[in-house]
Amino acid sequence: MGHKKSWLTKFLVWRAKHISHRQFVAILSILVGFTSGVGAVLLKNLTHFFQHLMEGRLVQYYHHAFYFVFPIIGLALVRVIIKYVLRKKVSHGIPSTLYAISKKKGIIARHQMFGSLITAPITVGFGGSVGLEGPTVATGAAVSSNIARALHLNHATRILLISCASAGALSSIFKAPIAAIVFAIEVFSLDLTLVSLLPLLLASLSAIITSYFFFGDDALLPFTIVDGFTISDVPFYIILGVFGGITSIYFHETYTRIQNFFDKISSPVQKLLLGGVVIGLLLFLVPPLYGEGFDTMNNLVQGNTDAVLQSNILKLDLDNAWVVIILLAGLVAFKIVASALTFGAGGVGGIFAPTLFMGSLMGNCVAKLINHLGLFKNMVSESNFTLVGMTGLMAGVLHAPLTAIFLIAEVTGGYELFIPLMLTAAISYAIARYAHPHSVYAVELARKGELITHNKDQAVLIFMEIDKVIEKNFTAVYPNMTLGEIVNKAVVKSKRNIFPVVNEKNGELLGIILMDDIRPIMFDQSLYDKVLATDVMQTPPNVIYLENDKMSSVMQKFQDSGAWNLPVVKNGKYEGFISKSKLLTAYRRELINYTQ
Repeated sequence: MGHKKSWLTKFLVWRAKHISHRQFVAILSILVGFTSGVGAVLLKNLTHFFQHLMEGRLVQYYHHAFYFVFPIIGLALVRVIIKYVLRKKVSHGIPSTLYAISKKKGIIARHQMFGSLITAPITVGFGGSVGLEGPTVATGAAVSSNIARALHLNHATRILLISCASAGALSSIFKAPIAAIVFAIEVFSLDLTLVSLLPLLLASLSAIITSYFFFGDDALLPFTIVDGFTISDVPFYIILGVFGGITSIYFHETYTRIQNFFDKISSPVQKLLLGGVVIGLLLFLVPPLYGEGFDTMNNLVQGNTDAVLQSNILKLDLDNAWVVIILLAGLVAFKIVASALTFGAGGVGGIFAPTLFMGSLMGNCVAKLINHLGLFKNMVSESNFTLVGMTGLMAGVLHAPLTAIFLIAEVTGGYELFIPLMLTAAISYAIARYAHPHSVYAVELARKGELITHNKDQAVLIFMEIDKVIEKNFTAVYPNMTLGEIVNKAVVKSKRNIFPVVNEKNGELLGIILMDDIRPIMFDQSLYDKVLATDVMQTPPNVIYLENDKMSSVMQKFQDSGAWNLPVVKNGKYEGFISKSKLLTAYRRELINYTQ
């Protein structure tokens, strides 16, 4: 008796007969957008529950000192959940999704579908100074990846659905569907074609409708433009763009150095205690650093600076403009410190919200500085600078200027500020990119040569796997073998015209023998016992080191050497050869898959 077909197999057969691949992807993009929207709703509501329980009750009704305790408790809970409940590492944020796309062909482990969903609200709700956007993207990406795997969709479709999930996540959180699509294209280097545009639109639309269903008309940054843009404001926005670029560089350097410091600590418990204590101290001294910080951003946009700074521990006079400027600058400086400490201590979150937080403070601070100095005839709008400052820092830190422009314009309805948004984003991005060619999201992948970009050639090379193009049907010879042994044991039995010479004891590659090297003497039997392998072998034109070389460097070695075959070495031992013909065939096949 034959086995009964599962319902999934029956469905896939039916789908292949009745629904085209493009239609099926469009339907799935709606589903992925919906799941991303639901994920965003769950993350936000769980975080607000914890935050209200902690900050709204314990701090408000008992004692301010609870700020010091919350982060350690939250980080400890996250540690317990990861170690004893999930029992697997939770890869959170956008960098983990970029890594899955570049090195795992869009395959994301199943536990990632709920890992961030559980741990991120605890991290942020208990005071971790990070955002929820990254975990929301990671959750949606994991769901879409596993849907694609279950339905046996190919590599290119998996990546498209992951991009749809990312667009859906941002669309749902910010109610900014256009910015969400631009984000997927900019950050995930997705090609904007008619094939990819429709799924992105459907996912973004599905997610924002889901958001409206659960959250109603509530906006993260409700704002109405009062002060319009005039051409005389251009110099001031240029100044803001310069400050944005400098602050972006500070963000990148501080984040990277703190992460490197924590990477040197081997004990997770030590990381937790050190990070938790320092974060607790920062929150105790500077309460606005608690959580995502959208309340602080809204107060600044509405011009309510006192509400942001009134809880300063030193009880400084907020009527003094210089005091206010210094306090705002201090918040800008310490936010990324608190965020990096949260990550280093084992917290789960993203840097999207901290970037907006710092950008709003930076913009407001620059506006107050310009107005207070009184060097210019015109006064600048502090609320407008607060908004545009967010764009400047997003463009510089995330290297996503178009996303920054459309996000702030959509979230705030500030389309009248398009010119200053574009001007500030362009300047900030240019300065930050000059100092750091890659964003915080992508710097580690770029350093390893594993970053997907809009360069199709580079992207295809990243997707290719060296292991799959190694050929092992080459007959090896040993250095002490005679010419007769080489002819009878290698040449006669091999179909190849190249022979690796390896150390018989440890497998080390010593050199290669080409058929051209022995053809003039291989028929002279008088030399069979006189000539050894070491006498006729030569150094290979280049060697591919499996543990270090990326596919791009392999291609470069073929180009530089002009060879048709290059030996492969793994951990010092001979592994096989890669031929140029097989490499180019694999490249063409991957290019077809990628462009489809």
